[in-house]
Amino acid sequence: MANPSAVCNGHLHHHHHQKQNNLLKSGIYKKNGITKGMKKNGVSNGTLYKKTFIEHFEQAPMYVAVLTFLGFGVGTVFGYLRDFMRAWGLEKRNIAAEREQQKDFVPLYQDFENFYTRNLYMRIRDNWNRPICSVPGPQFDLMERVTDDYNWTFRFTGRIIKNVINMGSYNYLGFAETDVNALKTVTIELQKYGTGICSTRQEMGTLDKHVELEKLVAKFLGVEDAMVFGMGFATNSMNIPALVGKGCLILSDELNHTSLVLGARLSGATIRIFKHNNMQSLEKLLRDAIIYGQPRSRRAWRKIIILVEGIYSMEGSIVRLPEIVSLKKKYKAYLYLDEAHSIGAVGATGRGVVEYFGMSPDDVDVLMGTFTKSFGAAGGYIAGKKDLVDFLRTHSHSAVYATSMCPPVAEQIIRAMKCLMGLDGTTQGLQRVRQLGKNTRYFRRRLHEMGFIIYGNDDSPVVPLLLYMPGKIGAFARRMLEKNIGVVVVGFPATPITESRARFCVSAAHTREMLDTVLNALDELGDFLHLKYSRYSKSSHPELYEETRLELED
Repeated sequence: MANPSAVCNGHLHHHHHQKQNNLLKSGIYKKNGITKGMKKNGVSNGTLYKKTFIEHFEQAPMYVAVLTFLGFGVGTVFGYLRDFMRAWGLEKRNIAAEREQQKDFVPLYQDFENFYTRNLYMRIRDNWNRPICSVPGPQFDLMERVTDDYNWTFRFTGRIIKNVINMGSYNYLGFAETDVNALKTVTIELQKYGTGICSTRQEMGTLDKHVELEKLVAKFLGVEDAMVFGMGFATNSMNIPALVGKGCLILSDELNHTSLVLGARLSGATIRIFKHNNMQSLEKLLRDAIIYGQPRSRRAWRKIIILVEGIYSMEGSIVRLPEIVSLKKKYKAYLYLDEAHSIGAVGATGRGVVEYFGMSPDDVDVLMGTFTKSFGAAGGYIAGKKDLVDFLRTHSHSAVYATSMCPPVAEQIIRAMKCLMGLDGTTQGLQRVRQLGKNTRYFRRRLHEMGFIIYGNDDSPVVPLLLYMPGKIGAFARRMLEKNIGVVVVGFPATPITESRARFCVSAAHTREMLDTVLNALDELGDFLHLKYSRYSKSSHPELYEETRLELED
């Protein structure tokens, strides 16, 4: 690989749904729920895919958008009214206030962020940061808490809510577990090495367990070498600046994770954003970058790197990797692939989107992933050519400054990865991957049949269910918890203001009975809260749906 040093990312803001004629114009459309390729530059995109590629991005009826904006409008009006009452002492002021001596200082936070927090977020704050007191497996135990001042503060009752079905943790393969036999090797390493290393990788912090893990990761991915880091977020945010610098160009998907965004911004490279999974948008940026070069000087870019994720954690969509690789090769760019949510979760043997599309790991210049999800541990990795990894061992901020991964965590990753590879002498790893696929397709199919609007790919274990209206975010999460089901709800600014949602994460550890319990509760709650917005007839055959795919302008 040529001298590593380019990557970048910018920020997003979301979906513009187009009608099918615009999709046809852009060269990609969806019919019968299947994304299909059309001829472009003399090459059919359809020939790049070895399997059907099914994604759903159905647009809500117009009245839903109107009522959503109306809900935010009413909340904003009452927010200003309450601020007025607080200012005149008619309502107790719970939020922190600037001291009198600091009245002339520039505000530390933006005014609207303060306004949104105290008047909108505070109303439903009880649905986040709920403390659990057990392993985050398919079920967990929850510490009950109540509020006496409308969510400004909480107090614990001392009661434990037992056996809540966990639909929010990224425990895709069920390796977050407490089985004594499964964790036997982890216990041995804990007794041998202890919990901490107290040094960085470049000083006294490289252990034999790290070397063993890195060799295993490289073997698992089918690449020359790999390096592991103690924190998944920092794997992106601290390594991208080592790969990219001034004079480099990063082309970043608009929905990339914050860790990628931060790493790109810290790098000093120029960042340009392409529309989510839109190959026409990406190719236009690539073409312009080659033709026009750098601003003002018009010199050629030192490097051009495309930055994408395997599975997008808020959309449930899968990267269109075959098309991106084709563009990367055509325009001689580099590709950085973040497989945080896809490694272990997709592919016949859990080797991520590269395996899912039947491609070679050599097609991707920088393979990144985390151990925090499918492997039930912590940390992340960068993998690829040996030259790339050797470069990072010297220049990575994490290698130089961050404490090394603790040995018991490294052993947990090793045992999970060996299980996936069958090196433990069983087929349990393969069975987990297959079970996750079955659970994912079953859960998504049933939600479609019920009439909910859900986003993403049919093989993605991340399942966003659209709620839209702000008042339904809190009501949904509270009523699901009453039914002993723990869910994650997401709203603005993590999503577009009109696309609040519940995000389910399916696990191989979920039994069919657990999923049916959740689905029955959703069916009942969907009728009660009027959440079944889909305009397509309910059918057990999703291939009969005819959806409009989210695509953007040329």
